[in-house]
Amino acid sequence: MITSEFSLKQKNMIITRSKDKISDIKKLFTNEGAQIFDFPAIEVGYPDDFNPLDDALSEINDFHWIIFSSSNGIKFVDERLRNFNTSLKECSKKIKIAVVGEKTSLTLIELGIEADFVPPEFVAESLIENFPISGYGLRVLLPRVQTGGRNLIADQFRNSGSRVVEVAAYETRCPASIPKETINVITKRKVDAMLFSSGKTVSNSSFLLEKEFGKEWLTFLDDAKLLTIGPQTSKICEKFFGRVDGEAVKYTFEGLLDAAIDIFS
Repeated sequence: MITSEFSLKQKNMIITRSKDKISDIKKLFTNEGAQIFDFPAIEVGYPDDFNPLDDALSEINDFHWIIFSSSNGIKFVDERLRNFNTSLKECSKKIKIAVVGEKTSLTLIELGIEADFVPPEFVAESLIENFPISGYGLRVLLPRVQTGGRNLIADQFRNSGSRVVEVAAYETRCPASIPKETINVITKRKVDAMLFSSGKTVSNSSFLLEKEFGKEWLTFLDDAKLLTIGPQTSKICEKFFGRVDGEAVKYTFEGLLDAAIDIFS
């Protein structure tokens, strides 16, 4: 990425993400001169029922592959495995692990695990198209979000002859409100860009904006550029916001940064 100094100088940008992860991303944009306003659009927590996950984890060594589509899945599975006096790192010695994205792979590395497969593009379609072996006869564990998310990976592996076990490892819920500082910049119609990193950040953001600003909530963002992390998020953004002004080429926050710099250059 080649940028000029302070490519986003004086740009007011809203980042929608889970509260505990926004700070990880802020520096990318503030280093380019942007003023960042937090908009926690997701709260990540336990699923309503742990029994299906515990049942699967009690037989974890019987699976050939575990496929993670998010860092949250990794963290909650590793945490839950402690109840079985083991860890994901220990289990990775016997079973193979695939991840959809680069950030998810980095979460594994933080646990001392190297993914056995990361697709060339960080979307489910790429994982399916480039998976290193036939799915026929495989036992595959898919820890996932309780509600929402896509069924593509599970459906495709089942179609190829795999025995797939999908279990809720975590749930994402909508926060109760928008931070006051962010409400103020929206009220003044001073937002230059709003960034979305998942379909749920889009849908939850629209819910919170309507809750705060009423039925005319969209008009407060007439002058803001809406940027998404990838094609699936763009589809949801089109549905709830009616448009997408820019989409990351690389489906990461670094890709979102590139998209922001490109649209304001």
